[in-house]
Amino acid sequence: MKQARRGLRPRLLFEDEAGFGRITDVRRCWAPAPWRPIAPRQHVRELVHALAAVSPFDGAISAMLSRTLDTPVMSTFLANIRDEFPGDFCIVVLDGAGYHVAEDLVVPAGLHLEWLPARSPELNPVELLWDFIRDHYMGNRAFPSLQRVENTLCIALQDLAHSPDIVQSMTLFEWIDRASLTAR
Repeated sequence: MKQARRGLRPRLLFEDEAGFGRITDVRRCWAPAPWRPIAPRQHVRELVHALAAVSPFDGAISAMLSRTLDTPVMSTFLANIRDEFPGDFCIVVLDGAGYHVAEDLVVPAGLHLEWLPARSPELNPVELLWDFIRDHYMGNRAFPSLQRVENTLCIALQDLAHSPDIVQSMTLFEWIDRASLTAR
């Protein structure tokens, strides 16, 4: 944390990944009685991974899409986070996935990793972001190609990046709001 002492502001970020694909995500929806909503269904095994790091205090978001998910992709994403917040010392909280703890993971200077307890996805506020995207952008839709899935994810993530108040309202858990981010 020596760099935090050299004038960089501390920034707390939570990171997570999710897979989105062409398997239909049937979600609940409302329809007036006596009508029953009809949703398209498909079961095509094509997948794209979304990676996101969220700053709950101000609703800032850094995101990336990838067709694969491994240590080099994670290293690239950490570099993107660093580039996105150049004036901050980024404390990134993530789960213990293999590509997060791999010895060959490249962690840029000015970025520190902290791990959530094992089997505790409820502590990661990014999980709510994935639910929001599935409800508002992906649910009850059949995508004709993986490119359309990627395009829809790009729109969703850009919309969220331009709506920090929505991101903050979903991710600023009470225990995070009470956290103290002062460098000693």
